[in-house]
Amino acid sequence: MVDFFKIFQLPQASTMAPKVDALYDFIHWVSVVSFVIIVGGMVYFIWKFRRRREGEPTPYITGHTPTELSVAGVLFIIVMVIFYWGWKDYSKIIQSSPNALEINVMARQWLWEFEYTNGRKIVNELVVPKGTPVRLIMGSADVLHSFYVPNFRLKQDVVPGAYTKLDFTATSVGEQQVFCAEYCGTAHSKMLAKLKVMEPKDYQRWQTTWEVEQSLGIQPAGAAETTAGQAPETVVENPVERGKKLFAEKGCTACHSVSGQVLVGPSLKEVFGHEVELADGSKVMADENYIRESLMEPQLKLVKGFPPVMPTYKGTLKDDEINALVTYIKSLRN
Repeated sequence: MVDFFKIFQLPQASTMAPKVDALYDFIHWVSVVSFVIIVGGMVYFIWKFRRRREGEPTPYITGHTPTELSVAGVLFIIVMVIFYWGWKDYSKIIQSSPNALEINVMARQWLWEFEYTNGRKIVNELVVPKGTPVRLIMGSADVLHSFYVPNFRLKQDVVPGAYTKLDFTATSVGEQQVFCAEYCGTAHSKMLAKLKVMEPKDYQRWQTTWEVEQSLGIQPAGAAETTAGQAPETVVENPVERGKKLFAEKGCTACHSVSGQVLVGPSLKEVFGHEVELADGSKVMADENYIRESLMEPQLKLVKGFPPVMPTYKGTLKDDEINALVTYIKSLRN
């Protein structure tokens, strides 16, 4: 019976898909059982307490406190089980593996840009290795979007002015469809991308071939067009190197060292991934969103012991430049 219903189920192509389906099946069957009990009880009461003849008063039904408390208790336990089950699975989505492959994602009306740590940048096509934890660090250049892969059972909003993250491990080689699940304008339905899953050795060969071609100054042979046929693969500078260059060009070196030396501002050496103590005594984790916020609103969370002299870079830095600076500062943690 259960296997019959799986005919209508989407393929399970990530480690999270079976977990999400298991919770969904549990809720589904609890709903079925509840429906049978409620409808069955309703029919029974209609028959049991019906008016049997003309002029006879309708039976008066009194409450039964032990039964009412028992039903409430059972329902409370079921809701708590669903809550704990959902939270446990959700925590696996938001907790990244320390060895995860990180890929920057930029959503625009109406395409997806994917940038790898080696500088490879692809539009509307994401390639990942099978069985390897992947972390997407996503931002939006315009409006609210939502990254959705049905066969992975994963969806994450992509918010302008902030970073959101999505972790997954693909389990099946092949192509998956990526949708935008948040209405984002007139061409929202065309904001599609392909997610290609390769065997690890094929993925490594795919990246190595590109890197060799770049070192020789060769454009990727027959660079594949995107699934939407809109734009080919583009070549960009390594984001760490680009961030390092921006760090100097934008004058960040005047106040921040990367060697541990304290200047006008705190050193950025190994700051990423650690807690920072603020002037008001509170602490904040130095992650992608904290760095972005410090660039846009530098007075909002002042680091303890340093004066409020940093200027804002709001309107000065493009999203790609912010991503590069974040990637560079992140690289200083090692």
